[in-house]
Amino acid sequence: MVVTRFAPSPTGYLHLGHAFSALSAFRSANGGTFFLRIEDIDSSRCKPEFTDAILEDLAWLGLDWPKPARRQSEHMADYAAALDKLKEMGLVYPCFCTRREIERDALRSGLAPHPEDGTVIYPGTCRALSKDERAARLASGEPATWRLDVEAAAKQAGPLSWVDRSRGKVEALPQIFGDVVLARKDVPASYHLSVTVDDALQGVSLVTRGEDLFSSTHVHRLLQALLGYDTPEYHHHRLLTDSSGKRYAKRDRSATLRDLRAEGKTPEDIVKMLF
Repeated sequence: MVVTRFAPSPTGYLHLGHAFSALSAFRSANGGTFFLRIEDIDSSRCKPEFTDAILEDLAWLGLDWPKPARRQSEHMADYAAALDKLKEMGLVYPCFCTRREIERDALRSGLAPHPEDGTVIYPGTCRALSKDERAARLASGEPATWRLDVEAAAKQAGPLSWVDRSRGKVEALPQIFGDVVLARKDVPASYHLSVTVDDALQGVSLVTRGEDLFSSTHVHRLLQALLGYDTPEYHHHRLLTDSSGKRYAKRDRSATLRDLRAEGKTPEDIVKMLF
């Protein structure tokens, strides 16, 4: 039986792109289980009023899910346990670099930005620190992120792949991101770590999400192998755009479900617009 989910962040109101993703996931459950997950780890950006609006909008669309929805902010211990396991395996390390230092060191190393999103690839500066220096700096209270030693992790895991419904078998190449952050200085878990843990704990068998997250699956597949999790099947769907070809965003009020509903649109109207 299929188990799938929709996992929005409450940083704004849902728009048509969210509706397409949620409905696609709900339909793909096909009589199985559809979970709603609220990805609200970042307390500086996530607002309770947006969580309430998400619940209201999805119920208006006719979606149903086991209640209550999982809220990441209530499950920090799960992410901490996963990070501790990786620490015990010697596959993560503390990083004390500032964003400016990372950009400077990446430039000096000649590292090109990630080709898909333009992000700076971390040059591995703190990976070379000795255990004693790491321990001393942590003991002093210096803020640190925790990064995955991707090369060491990939070597330990061996060759990996996953199945995408539109692309077939995909070889996992997590090195394309460099040593990704698993826990930030201000947030105890990153997207990569939290979503991998959540999908495993909820028994998700099919991850339905936008094409913009396809490359992240390389990292998630590696984390699944390291943490002993099952690997779900994936479906990365197309991204919706407006009439000018621009992707919908939370700042585009004309495309929010809240405003469309106020204009008199029905759930049936939304479905016709999307499919």
